[in-house]
Amino acid sequence: MQEQPESPFPPGLTARIELTVTDADTALAVGSGDVPVLGTPRVLALAEAATVAATAARMPAGRTTVGVRVELEHLAATPVGRTVVARARLAEAGGRRLLFEVTVTDGDATVAVGRVERALVDRQRFVERAVRAS
Repeated sequence: MQEQPESPFPPGLTARIELTVTDADTALAVGSGDVPVLGTPRVLALAEAATVAATAARMPAGRTTVGVRVELEHLAATPVGRTVVARARLAEAGGRRLLFEVTVTDGDATVAVGRVERALVDRQRFVERAVRAS
């Protein structure tokens, strides 16, 4: 049996991304509601950006990760002008699968919590398959 190469992504990798909420980030602007507060799709995009940042420095040449599963609880509204911070921590890495725990905070308040699963793929092959499928 062939041994699996050691993962370049040890559990515990972390990253943080900040966003100061603008009118363009609101539920009203992104079409996920009709209120002028940080929209859930932007919360998710911010959390995913933190997962990408957590692996960026160790990403092998020609590889990337793609999101495959998300569980997210959006717990609190954030008005325009506030700054939120998304943090991602790699909880598990097995084969091509990377599972992150994510939190988004506004000061001491928790805005969102969840888990993001990403898969390690060959970038060129992934894009070629997507183009062929369309």
